[in-house]
Amino acid sequence: QVQLVESGGGLVQAGGSLRLSCVASTNIFSIMGWYRQAPGKQRELVASITSGGSTSYRDSVKGRFTISRDKAKNTMYLQMESLKPEDTAVYYCNIKMIITAYQYWGQGTQVTVSS
Repeated sequence: QVQLVESGGGLVQAGGSLRLSCVASTNIFSIMGWYRQAPGKQRELVASITSGGSTSYRDSVKGRFTISRDKAKNTMYLQMESLKPEDTAVYYCNIKMIITAYQYWGQGTQVTVSS
């Protein structure tokens, strides 16, 4: 079992910035990612990062969001810049264990971008 604790959500005006954090009880041999789910929509992958540091982003956030991880602190971050109202959603931290293929979710943190 892996525990994930997110923080950093909040209310921000369009064009503003937020930084999300996700502390994992362990993050070895794993792929970590941020997902988001807006009301009435399916959960979607925002960005992911491997143990080796390779990253990927959905097209709508490229150039605005940056995912990173500090393995020594078992922490993953999502730096969000130039936020838009359409970025409003509950953001979830996810970890996929490479060896077992199990995945775990955080409790979610609300991000609201006002226009």
